[in-house]
Amino acid sequence: MATNSLQTKAGSGANTAKGFANPVWADLIDKLQSLSGVVLGLFLVMHLQFESSLLLGKEAFYQVAQFIEGGVFSETDHGYSLLTQIFFCFISLVVSFHAVPALCRFPTQIGQWRALRNQMRFLPHEETKIWFWQMITGFLLFFLVPIHFFTMMTPPETGPYLSAERVYHFNTWASYVLLLPIVTIHAVFGLYRVVVKWGLVAHRFAMLKFAKMLFGYLMLLGMASMLVYIILGRSLGLPEVPYVSTL
Repeated sequence: MATNSLQTKAGSGANTAKGFANPVWADLIDKLQSLSGVVLGLFLVMHLQFESSLLLGKEAFYQVAQFIEGGVFSETDHGYSLLTQIFFCFISLVVSFHAVPALCRFPTQIGQWRALRNQMRFLPHEETKIWFWQMITGFLLFFLVPIHFFTMMTPPETGPYLSAERVYHFNTWASYVLLLPIVTIHAVFGLYRVVVKWGLVAHRFAMLKFAKMLFGYLMLLGMASMLVYIILGRSLGLPEVPYVSTL
C-alpha cells in the first residue's frame, strides 16, 4: 500500500506539473484535443481538394471559390470575402486550442530528450517514431501556420488569378514547399493516431497503410496544384485584375 501511495503521489505531481491535476479535466482536454485534431485534419484534406480544382481549369477553381464564399446567396453570384475571414478566425481558434495541450506535453529538459532518444534507439517501434514526428512537425507548424494564414488573409479575396499572384509574384511558394509536407505528415498521421488511440479501428496495420497512401496522394495533389499556380502566375502581369467568369 505504501508503494501504491507513492505512485499515486508521483502521478499526481506529474499531472500537476503539466497543468492537468484533475484527472476528469485531463480526460476531457485529451478528448477535445483529439476532436480538434480531427477537425483540422479533415479541413486540410478538404482544403487541398478545393485548391486542386485549378487542375480542372480557371473557371472550375473560380466556381468552387465562389461557392465556398457563399456566392449562391449573392445576387451577382460573387462570394463574400468576409466569410473567408470569419472562417479563418474560427480555424485559428481551433488551431490554438489544439496546440496548447500539445505544448504542455512537449519535452523541455535535456534528460527528457535523452530518454526519448534512447527509447527510439533500443525500441524502434513505429508508433514511437510516428509520435516523434508528430511532435516535431507540430512544433514547426507553430511558426509556419501563422505565415500561411497571414498570406491567405491579405487580401482575403479568392480567385485563380489572385491566388496565382500570391503564389508566384509574392513568392509564397517558398513557404508552401515547406508547409505542404510538414502539415500533411502532421494531419494524416494525427488522424491515424486518433482512430487507433480511441479504438475506432480493429486493424491498426491496415489503417497505417491507408494513412501512408493518403499522405502520398495529398502530396501529389498539393505539388501538382502548386506547379499549376506557378505556371499561371508566370503568365500574369502586375497589378493583377480579378478573374471574370466566362459562364
